[in-house]
Amino acid sequence: MTVQAQPSRSEERPPFARVRALSLALAAPLSDADATVQSMDDASPAKWHLAHSSWFFETFVLRDLPGYRPFDPRYGFLFNSYYEAEGPRHARPRRGLLTRPSLDEIRAYRAHVDAAVTAHLAAFDADRLALIALGCQHEQQHQELLLTDILHLFAQNPLAPALWEARRPPAPLPPPLGWRDGAEGPVEIGHAGPGFAFDCEGPRHLTLLAPHQLADRPVSAAEWIAFIDAGGYREPRWWLSDGWAWVQREGIEAPLYWQRDGEGGWLSFGLDGLKPVDRAAPVTHVSFYEADAFAAWAGARLPTEAEWESAAAGDDPAGGNQLDAAGPVRPLPGDAGLFGGVWEWTGSAYRPYPGFRPAAGAVGEYNGKFMSGQFVLKGGSCATPRGHLRASYRNFFYPHQRWQFTGVRLARDL
Repeated sequence: MTVQAQPSRSEERPPFARVRALSLALAAPLSDADATVQSMDDASPAKWHLAHSSWFFETFVLRDLPGYRPFDPRYGFLFNSYYEAEGPRHARPRRGLLTRPSLDEIRAYRAHVDAAVTAHLAAFDADRLALIALGCQHEQQHQELLLTDILHLFAQNPLAPALWEARRPPAPLPPPLGWRDGAEGPVEIGHAGPGFAFDCEGPRHLTLLAPHQLADRPVSAAEWIAFIDAGGYREPRWWLSDGWAWVQREGIEAPLYWQRDGEGGWLSFGLDGLKPVDRAAPVTHVSFYEADAFAAWAGARLPTEAEWESAAAGDDPAGGNQLDAAGPVRPLPGDAGLFGGVWEWTGSAYRPYPGFRPAAGAVGEYNGKFMSGQFVLKGGSCATPRGHLRASYRNFFYPHQRWQFTGVRLARDL
């Protein structure tokens, strides 16, 4: 999740200890081997996530403090992600080759950074506190990536290992999709006012909405199975040209992690292992291409970013199925709200708002420069730490990517 912040100047102390503890708890079931391997170029090893989030605090908060000594000066090269202002770095596709440092050494690195931040926290000025707040938000993003990257890694193992075992009793299917009228005319979207926000969420600005409706819940797995059974992955008329080429090239015929069970049904692999597809839960691990094709097949479309955000303006962003603690993580039946459950693809390109300017310095590097070729997702997921979201929050991925907890909410014109 490549999003970065406009530092807040709030005097409130960031939840540093709580955020740092959750990362360790999420990684606690992993062996050193689990934490080292990289399953694809888009993913990173768990060990790297734990180290990079510590590198962020060491580089931007601690490095210039009088008397601070880095844990290991070589880590600056190993655990920089893509900050050009911070110099050369280890190549992203080769992160899985870092058998050293060990997972225990990374835990020691985290302890070193935590002790230094905690020792100085009471004396930090507003600018330094803003960087800590940014670092906490950044680490929460990596907590979600940590889980989705572990899921992708474990899915490559024929043993289908579970990170956490969980029972999932059958649930009744949701009622047919209902529709809610959306706002129309001029509306304001984007972040404004006090509180933390990433720089790409602003400036707040006016946009014009035509009459439309949004579905009252995300598309379910049962509805997706109907799309499959109707030949949705075999019929080019539902697909964008690039999407159809992707389906043909990659042999796509179902959401990521789905497989036939041999009896005409479907299984899906999750952080709780290989289980029958939960037909009542929102479908997840689908790409923008798939979401757009399903919407076309259903006689609808994807909502625009502005339509989605205006609909969510009065909702509680801390509600719904979100990440509270280490334990089973999966979309659930009843995940109908706009926040939590699954990230919802919009039909809007990830581009700058009118008047956007990236944050100054290195911390502003990786929002604006990624505003090309990606689409916006809204609402968060079951793997998003609770308290991290806002209606204005802009997540973004390339249209073929689907290893995140990504789903679909339909919209239609009136």
